[in-house]
Amino acid sequence: MDLTSYAELAVLLVNSPDRLTGLEGLRALLEDGGHPRQASRLDRDDLAALRELREELVAVFEAAAEGDEREVVDRLNALLRRHPVHPQISDHDGEAWHMHLTEGGRFSDQYIVGAVMGLAAIVTDLGADRLGLCQASPCRRAYLDTSSNRSRRYCSERCASRANVAAYRARKKTGKEKTGL
Repeated sequence: MDLTSYAELAVLLVNSPDRLTGLEGLRALLEDGGHPRQASRLDRDDLAALRELREELVAVFEAAAEGDEREVVDRLNALLRRHPVHPQISDHDGEAWHMHLTEGGRFSDQYIVGAVMGLAAIVTDLGADRLGLCQASPCRRAYLDTSSNRSRRYCSERCASRANVAAYRARKKTGKEKTGL
């Protein structure tokens, strides 16, 4: 069972604070994230639960960005205790039998369990340093580094390009100052 897609739910939530201001924004977020079926079932309790989870996940990514592996693990363990996993075999939408982490409960319960379990799997399989915050100033969006060489430092190609251009301009300016040009 590949839990990376579940971990991506956590990244989606962390990177979308502006979409958690109301139910319509949350519905749009879920539709954009590939969960249109669930978007129609949302209510205010789901919105409140996902806002709370977002704050907790931001703290997980901040701890990872600071290199505090113990803090990452402690925070994830606290979330796992509060939101226990209930695996279930499913064959919905004509798909073959596959595992889901939870089927019952509110939508937010399912989202929370998936996001937290996905991050826990990334941390235990690949390491806490695979969670990060974009290093392009002032971005600070979350990302998962699933590269083979642990090289990801930016949330997107756009931020990577922007940071590289800024670094080039800084080097060019420093070079001119050294030569007196």
